[in-house]
Amino acid sequence: MNTTFPRLLLMQAAERGHRPAMREKEYGIWQTTTWAAMAQLVEALACGLHQAGLQRGEHMVVIGANRPRLYATMLAAQSLGAIPIPLYQDAVATECVFPINNAEVRFCVVEDQEQVDKMLEIRDRCPQLSHIYYDDPRGLRNYDQPGLSAMESLIATGRAEAQAHPGLFRDQVELGQPDDVAAMFFTSGTTGNAKGVVHTHSTLINRAFVGAAFDKLTPSEEVLAYLPPAWIGQNIFSYAQWLAAGYVVNCPESAATVAIDLKEVGPTYYFAPPRVFEGLLTNVLIRMEDAGAVKRKMFHTCMALARRVGPDRIDGKPVSFIDAIKYRLGDWLVYGPLRNNLGMSRVRVAYTAGEAIGPDLFSFYRSVGINLKQLYGSTETAVFVCLQPDNQARADTVGMPCEGVEIKLSESGEILVKSPGLLKGYYKNEAATAEVLTADGWYHTSDAGFIDSNGHLKIIDRVKDVGRIKGGAHDGSMFAPKYVENKLKFFSYIKEAVAYGDQRERVCVMINIDFDAVGNWAERRNLPYAGYTDLAQKPEVYDLIRDCVEKVNADLSRDELLAGSQISRFLVLHKELDADDGELTRTNKVRRGFIAEKYDTLVDALYSDSTQHYIETQVKFEDGRTGSVSATLKIGDAKVFSPVRAAA
Repeated sequence: MNTTFPRLLLMQAAERGHRPAMREKEYGIWQTTTWAAMAQLVEALACGLHQAGLQRGEHMVVIGANRPRLYATMLAAQSLGAIPIPLYQDAVATECVFPINNAEVRFCVVEDQEQVDKMLEIRDRCPQLSHIYYDDPRGLRNYDQPGLSAMESLIATGRAEAQAHPGLFRDQVELGQPDDVAAMFFTSGTTGNAKGVVHTHSTLINRAFVGAAFDKLTPSEEVLAYLPPAWIGQNIFSYAQWLAAGYVVNCPESAATVAIDLKEVGPTYYFAPPRVFEGLLTNVLIRMEDAGAVKRKMFHTCMALARRVGPDRIDGKPVSFIDAIKYRLGDWLVYGPLRNNLGMSRVRVAYTAGEAIGPDLFSFYRSVGINLKQLYGSTETAVFVCLQPDNQARADTVGMPCEGVEIKLSESGEILVKSPGLLKGYYKNEAATAEVLTADGWYHTSDAGFIDSNGHLKIIDRVKDVGRIKGGAHDGSMFAPKYVENKLKFFSYIKEAVAYGDQRERVCVMINIDFDAVGNWAERRNLPYAGYTDLAQKPEVYDLIRDCVEKVNADLSRDELLAGSQISRFLVLHKELDADDGELTRTNKVRRGFIAEKYDTLVDALYSDSTQHYIETQVKFEDGRTGSVSATLKIGDAKVFSPVRAAA
């Protein structure tokens, strides 16, 4: 859309001036800012910053949680043609040095004393940082530092400036153009210094309107803004789309009150990464275990129905009359109260992104009537690349390319994206920009994936981890170890999996069973065992794991590009993979290469005709002692399926 963020603000203020724009919880009471009041606040701040010397094209840092006056400050900077840079409020002081110096920042607006202290701590390393404004004055009464002042004084100065020059604000807004830089977001910088991702008004606003149109967002939506504003996802949901759609953004009192505030607000449009959805569900299940026997029985009975009927119901597919009546009763007894307890009783659209979400978790929320979907995007693409239509939400895809997006695959299987939402470039880093942006406008995502037969994008792995099958019926086909491993780990009986197949004729895996889950399964069947090693090698356990493997194979056979990644042989390891033994990282990620070297005889056995193999492994105990675990491991064969071709 051919406009800028300040113009969108003025448009919303003109159309719905007395309606709520933002709410902020303070001392337990929700305070409302109308669109008209927000426009007046932005004008005062803009005039104050103009009087203080903020120049067009200059950068200004904003640090804090979601607060109406911090959002207003970003709008004020954009009104003057300056460029706000939101930084993470939980970053330590030294992490702020590079962004501030890289962008030559003179002006900084922060939330409170904590952030002021950070800026003062690094001021000797950022000598150009001349103006620091703070929103919350608590604890700052006795601070006497040059260039440090309260936002209240900036607003007062700005109002005086606006009275003296009535046309100043509107004139500055009119100077802004859609292709002007609107904001800069710094990447995490895990492999070196962070990179500043430069976005224009046009790129951010285009994606905001596309996302809003896709999910039919209206001014009546309610959003809870609780994730860091420095993350572009939160910025899109509570800033760009807020201005595009004109809905209400609610700011929690603190991180500690988010769960309570979620229930009070009852958002209609909600976003959270998978770990938040996992945490919410875990809390519910823990409380359910503490409930009485009757309530537990009712919960589990209703959830069994929900898992069977709920997904079809929310996807608009027909269900039987009896099941519809049962589901309605379950909604009255369990699902409705559960949604209310989660704070999602009014959620119309919920999104998750950032990492793979387990299908059971995904299905749970959709089963109880919450329209949870996945999306695909990044900082460089202004978030919206792929979205899931309401009736096509699946756990194993990230949706279909949304309006204006083109996707193609490189020869290596990397996903390339062309979109109106692509970054302008990395700030002061032409080499990095050239690495990700081609001359003809394609962005290299570094992700490997493909479009399935239904037009949905599937993310497989990072490109650097993807290999190829060599020889056999699937010679040259793609092998994605992480994708295969994750599919296996979606089964509760499998704790870890290590897949091999790159430059080999077939795929083989080593599996760690989940001792608790498989132990419970065995006890329910009166299957005795003496410990992990004994349980892992039970023929019944091999049959259980084989069933999981073959279900994965059947699913892979429906993906033409990944049919060659079906698992031919597997074994269940005699010990759990352990960080103390070097097999996992300290964050519990599998060290595939190390394991291949440590268990090279097992890898060789998997790729031979052996049906079993004896192994003795040294292990380290918690008290520092070392010992050994030995066993004769069975090697199982799994059924592989012919690729299922898409209908012509």
